[in-house]
Amino acid sequence: MSEAAKPAARPTAARGRNTELPEHLKSYKGIWVFVEHDRGHVNPVSWELMGEARKLADKLGVDVSGVVMGGPDETLDAFAKEAYVYGADHCYIMRDPVLKGYRNEPFTKGLTDLVNKYQPEILLLGATTMGRDLAGSVATTLGTGLTADCTELNIDGRALAATRPTFGGSLLCTIMTLAYRPQMATVRPRVMRMPRRDESRTGDIIEMALGMVEIDIVTKLLSFIPDAERNTVNLAYADIIVSGGKGLKNGDNFKLVWELARVLGAEVGATRAAVQAGWAENERQVGQTGKTVRPRLYIAAGISGAIQHRVGMEGSDVIVAINTDPNAPIFDFAHYGIVGNAMQVLPVLTQAFRAHLDKRIRKVA
Repeated sequence: MSEAAKPAARPTAARGRNTELPEHLKSYKGIWVFVEHDRGHVNPVSWELMGEARKLADKLGVDVSGVVMGGPDETLDAFAKEAYVYGADHCYIMRDPVLKGYRNEPFTKGLTDLVNKYQPEILLLGATTMGRDLAGSVATTLGTGLTADCTELNIDGRALAATRPTFGGSLLCTIMTLAYRPQMATVRPRVMRMPRRDESRTGDIIEMALGMVEIDIVTKLLSFIPDAERNTVNLAYADIIVSGGKGLKNGDNFKLVWELARVLGAEVGATRAAVQAGWAENERQVGQTGKTVRPRLYIAAGISGAIQHRVGMEGSDVIVAINTDPNAPIFDFAHYGIVGNAMQVLPVLTQAFRAHLDKRIRKVA
């Protein structure tokens, strides 16, 4: 066969897969991020996703857009300006009295209408209570695919390669929506790094009306209970976390985790096994079926480092692992490892940190 007659080589990653996009979907361009906000504050996961969207868009050579929906008296324009600072080129704004306070029906209609009119190829949302509810409804309405709770996003050809844990967290799989648009994914808070702010960035705003009235909506917002009044744990944004696993043997030994956390001013985390044993509340579970965290310091005591836990904390700046098994998987990705009995090591660490902090306090005084 002559050189000219040889078929064009395809990228290795695409072998055995039809990556040709149907003609009617080739008009879909750009990446959108749904900007989730509540009571005047944007959920940080939206800005984390904006930074990730910027990276993906640069690979595709397309623009990034934020989608901001809310009531006419909310500071939607301010949210749009923040979106530019974190990487957006444009913002779509939908203002309507029925959009004040999240309800599935009007938000689903609004986001679906925006997608059908402006046709983004990728739509990203935070895997929060709101984001999960909205993403599922929008994907169903649009008849497209949705990959939930992703730990990594990449581009393969023009397809979004969305990676997430599967089979109970024992494997990671990469899912691609090849024949439908938009490609949708949700990502949990703290999985992606917060991008740097660029105050010089600006962009344009495209407004669109919702076209619904209150009588059209079945659900009604009766009251709002702030998280602060519920005294819930906010692990996702803690600077220091001390976590314990089944290697601590029992609830009495788990108290050693609390003692070290109190000295460090840290939050307490736990593995699924520790939570199921009743040593810690559900809100403190770190991992695939719990919280994703990215603290400056993560101390893991009696935790083997199975992938179910790893996906929830491997983005920590510094990981210190304590385990009796020198071959425990956690030592493969921890920055510092202590091979030893956590029940003996934790009291020593607590005493050492307490003495060090007391010394610093005396110097300041």
